[in-house]
Amino acid sequence: MIPSITPSPSCGDDVVAPLLLKRGERFLAPDVYRTCLDGRPAVVKDYSRYRGTPVSPIARLMVRREARMLERLGGWKHAPALLGTLGGLALGMEFIPGQTLSTAQAVGNEVFEQLQLALSRLHAAGITHNDLHGTNVVVSAGVPVLLDFTSAWRVPRWLRRNPLSRQLSRSDMKNLLKMRQRVTGQAPSAAQAALVADPGWVAAVRQGWKRFYKWAKRR
Repeated sequence: MIPSITPSPSCGDDVVAPLLLKRGERFLAPDVYRTCLDGRPAVVKDYSRYRGTPVSPIARLMVRREARMLERLGGWKHAPALLGTLGGLALGMEFIPGQTLSTAQAVGNEVFEQLQLALSRLHAAGITHNDLHGTNVVVSAGVPVLLDFTSAWRVPRWLRRNPLSRQLSRSDMKNLLKMRQRVTGQAPSAAQAALVADPGWVAAVRQGWKRFYKWAKRR
């Protein structure tokens, strides 16, 4: 059962005022702020501005889905610990100190090797992250921690080898290789590039969508 929690004004002996980290400007994007929950430093993803609106049920579903995913990953060092939910429209999780891959000044290959192993273990459990980029990975004491499991997906064992599941896993790994090249300058090997290359059906769907989009713009 996912616990319900309430904000607290202090973390131990320190009084900490809530600090807005990111304003949710896009549709169904939460406000994200740092605060204290049950006396612990925490990050809260808050969808409360949708309370009483037609999309409130969707926001509640997003909170529940991410909470269940973090609960499933509890105790794993590459994901923040779930602290609980607040009123159904906000999600509290452990605050992870460190720098994101987007802002880190120096990140060695060992961090990306850990991240690749972490992704492999996620995929082996039938879970894909589906939103892997530099701002969603924090390096804390040399350990990469994945953030924002809003888009994460888990499929049952019997569906893990279907084309869509395999494509989602490829996309995660492709994004990892892109981040690695951007941060370290290390280009993917030929074997790695082949491993994450889109199969023919994906290229065909993408081309079909582009043609449809161009046609629709001319109408």
